[in-house]
Amino acid sequence: MKSMGERSIWIDCDVIQGDGGTRTAAITGSFVALADAFHKLKKNGVIEEVPIKDFVAAVSVGIVDGVLMLDLAYEEDSRAEVDMNVVMTGKGEFIEIQGTAERKPFKKSQMDDMLAFAKKGIEDLVEAQKKLLKDLL
Repeated sequence: MKSMGERSIWIDCDVIQGDGGTRTAAITGSFVALADAFHKLKKNGVIEEVPIKDFVAAVSVGIVDGVLMLDLAYEEDSRAEVDMNVVMTGKGEFIEIQGTAERKPFKKSQMDDMLAFAKKGIEDLVEAQKKLLKDLL
């Protein structure tokens, strides 16, 4: 963070069109905006290097009608037995796990399945971020 100096960067992300999962979409999109902001600061000579150590993305995952689902739409989320938001780095490290049994308690094996499913979804999102930002980072 020393390379940023005495600066703050505010990212305000509004999901213009969404059907559930807007928080996770905002996190994933905000990382792209942050990378773009750092690139612009570097390009303008304000900072010497982009101080990003890893990518960040998020997904929602849950169990709906007994089926494991990724990126729940509102209708699915409202019927979910379990609803979980997962935020991870590109290296697969957790930043946040927030899960709730909406209808009935869930087993550790179900949680493990949801986390594995979320990890795969986040890996796909990070790959998309890398393609989008390939010329910036």
